[in-house]
Amino acid sequence: MTTVPTPSIADAAAHFRAKLAFETDPSDVAAALADGSADFVLVDTRDDRAWRQGHARGAVHIPKPDMPARIPEYPAGTRFVVYCWGPGCNGATRAGLIISELGYEVKEMIGGFEYWAREGMPADAVAADAHGHDVTEDMTREPDPLTAPVAVAGVRIACDC
Repeated sequence: MTTVPTPSIADAAAHFRAKLAFETDPSDVAAALADGSADFVLVDTRDDRAWRQGHARGAVHIPKPDMPARIPEYPAGTRFVVYCWGPGCNGATRAGLIISELGYEVKEMIGGFEYWAREGMPADAVAADAHGHDVTEDMTREPDPLTAPVAVAGVRIACDC
């Protein structure tokens, strides 16, 4: 049996610093969008059916196959945050690679749309009306108590992440 060496404290700090440089979470993204401090474009990387089923409010839809053509439409220096389905999917990681190889800064929103929705962040769906026109519908859910602290007296509790 091979023994795995214990990393040094400095190596551990470098590892976690690097993760934070390339990852963010739904709570931080939602807060930045809500208070207007977002200095990034939030990108849903999934296909059209997934986008229509539900997406983070404030996101733009750029499926991975369209990224090489569409991302360069943004000015140099634009920063992106990407997400896909959730923690069991590496679509956002692939999108991050595409965007970074195109020369842009990018972070991955860990947890993806699954945790965005489960934490009760603002979400929309797209449906067709009686005339076949797309209509945006609010699909925001109540926070799942297993993933987001329960509100007390109508005030949502922050986990202080």
